[in-house]
Amino acid sequence: MSIDAVEEKKQIDQRFESIFTYCKGCKEKNNEEKIRRAYALAYKAHDGIRRRSGEPYIIHPVEVAIIAVKEIGLGTKSVIAALLHDVVEDTDYSLEDINHLFGPKITNIIDGLTKISGVFDSESMQAENFRKMLLTLSDDVRVILIKLADRLHNMRTLDSMPAHKQYKIAGETLYMYAPLAHRLGLYKIKTELEDLSFKYKEPAQYEKIKSKIISSEKKRAAFINKFSLPIIHKLTRYGLEFEIKGRTKSIYSIWNKMKNKGVPFEQVYDLFAIRIVFKAEVKEREKTLCWNIYSVITDHYQPNPDRLRDWVSTPKANGYEALHTTVMGPGGQWVEVQIRSNRMNEIAEKGYAAHWKYKSKTESEGELDQWIGKIKELLKDPNSDALEFLDEFKLNLFTSEIYVFAPDGDLKRLPKHATALDFAYEIHSEVGDKAIGAKVNYKLVPLSYRLHSGDQVEILTSEKQVAKREWLEFVTTAKARSCIKNTFKDERRLALSTGKKKLDIELKKIGFKQNASVMRKIFESYEVSSKNELYCNIGRGVIDLKDLKKVVNKKRKNKFIRYWGLQFSKTMGNKHAKVDKKHSFIISENTDTSNYIVAKCCNPIPGDEVLGYVNSNDEVVIHKTNCPKAIKLMSSQGDKIVTAQWKAHKILSFLATIEVQGIDKQGIMHKITGLISNDLNVNMRAISINSLDGVFNGTIDFYIHNVEDLNQMISDIKKLKGVTKVRRIDHIEKG
Repeated sequence: MSIDAVEEKKQIDQRFESIFTYCKGCKEKNNEEKIRRAYALAYKAHDGIRRRSGEPYIIHPVEVAIIAVKEIGLGTKSVIAALLHDVVEDTDYSLEDINHLFGPKITNIIDGLTKISGVFDSESMQAENFRKMLLTLSDDVRVILIKLADRLHNMRTLDSMPAHKQYKIAGETLYMYAPLAHRLGLYKIKTELEDLSFKYKEPAQYEKIKSKIISSEKKRAAFINKFSLPIIHKLTRYGLEFEIKGRTKSIYSIWNKMKNKGVPFEQVYDLFAIRIVFKAEVKEREKTLCWNIYSVITDHYQPNPDRLRDWVSTPKANGYEALHTTVMGPGGQWVEVQIRSNRMNEIAEKGYAAHWKYKSKTESEGELDQWIGKIKELLKDPNSDALEFLDEFKLNLFTSEIYVFAPDGDLKRLPKHATALDFAYEIHSEVGDKAIGAKVNYKLVPLSYRLHSGDQVEILTSEKQVAKREWLEFVTTAKARSCIKNTFKDERRLALSTGKKKLDIELKKIGFKQNASVMRKIFESYEVSSKNELYCNIGRGVIDLKDLKKVVNKKRKNKFIRYWGLQFSKTMGNKHAKVDKKHSFIISENTDTSNYIVAKCCNPIPGDEVLGYVNSNDEVVIHKTNCPKAIKLMSSQGDKIVTAQWKAHKILSFLATIEVQGIDKQGIMHKITGLISNDLNVNMRAISINSLDGVFNGTIDFYIHNVEDLNQMISDIKKLKGVTKVRRIDHIEKG
């Protein structure tokens, strides 16, 4: 072993030893011996293997184990599973070997962490992997927690990956893993996953916000000290043990605020929060102490009554407890104050693991346990498609909640924007299927009515009612969608069976059977692409088989003509060269050779940060990197994602939309449209303006060459007297 190798081994060993610093239970004799055996096995299995970054592979499982104990609060079994999580997948060791050495519990965890090895089509490979991992929720939630630790370390070391892989992994993380961390109460991990995803998806925006946070750090620290001083004096006089910290909003959440509110960095009013963490000897005293501290704060600073959040009386579904208030601080600046006990703080930092640590044996099943129960229900459906499952699961990761009451006073948590029908399905699937309307606060409303926190809801039912396909257009919860879809899956299965039997009978009447030649003729004539589509359409009465004899007896072109026709269509019709995913796709103005489509969901224009999705026709669909549809594609079909770059565009124009607000003075719209069409020579497509109480708000669609021209136009419109706000919006926001 060379001197460098010896030094490298020494550093890795030191890092491994830190596990025992963070995990007290790991130091117990029997536990320590098992952990050291797992480390020795992992070291041997990964010996000589290096990551793309050049570092020894063993560093990865060691770091995952450290995250599991230090940042999530897991114990010995999780450490062993984290150390061995890639051994079965990447080396010659099998699950049987692990079972023999470490027992069935650890083997089951590792099995859940091991990527699926079967053959799946590329569209659902990622979804199948995720589904398999979630199946282990039925047995052991530690699989998910270790997987989050694994994903966090992968995100921390994403620099060494090629750009198209960075997009795929970052999109998948933002779409699924960050919301999952939030749902399990792991706020710190959720925040870091979001920030790192944002860093790789939109590096320019990330660096811009990061530099502004750093440059305003001293000013922010001085403000926090000034704000905290009177509170510290008062709480100290009361003899309370506490700690006050300032916490800046994450880069990703700042960017989200800027985007959603259409404001610059300087106008994000709740840029930072003050957190007060106090010590309480007994849990029963925590609620009283929270309100006492709230009283001290509001004695000094004026609270905003609309910004009080009491998660002490009613904790969030992921177990989070705290009292939040927003007060007017020195210099007229709003400040959010979070009040928590030590216990609440640990649950907020370490989520599910801490939730179980503090849960008493007599305590009833919490919302977090109920949520895991819902996921188990979702996983029981053996017929659900992997991509469909991914969508349903994503709906279960809602982050904004409302609290709704049943007629008997029973409290139900639902996602924001949930409807009366969602509430019906939350009570029971049969109530949802039979629902015909609802009474909200004693007033009759349709099933599509959106509920608000505090509403009392009574569902009206009828035995004659059945689930309707159009309900899928307005329900928001995974349970409701799943129940409605299951109804139509049964109907589809019946249509398939009926259609097949009917086709067989009709073919038999005219002396034919189903074979390749016959089915090709039927597919061509009835314009279907698969047997299932054909059977369904026959079963539902969409396809009438009265001309079946004519279809089957129809002569096809001879083989020679078909062959040359196929060759000709390949030569003439397929203009698209195969896309090289290892290199950036260049978005050029040459329409003769270009094989790209601009996505209508987000309408990217030259200058936007974009990526490409290679569709089934080998065309590259260009999306903005922050487009929700693109994030979903990165999550479920990452192998079809390519990096993309604009080439200078001077001829083609692209559709863009701006929102304009201001004081409704006479002639203001004439000035705006005149500036756009005459002074800036921009072609407008549509204008929509609303005016109320002296204020106007509207959108303008137009064609523009690039982001630079768009920004210049926005700047010029802002200078017009009476205009108070101008911002670009995506079409996805409008729909």
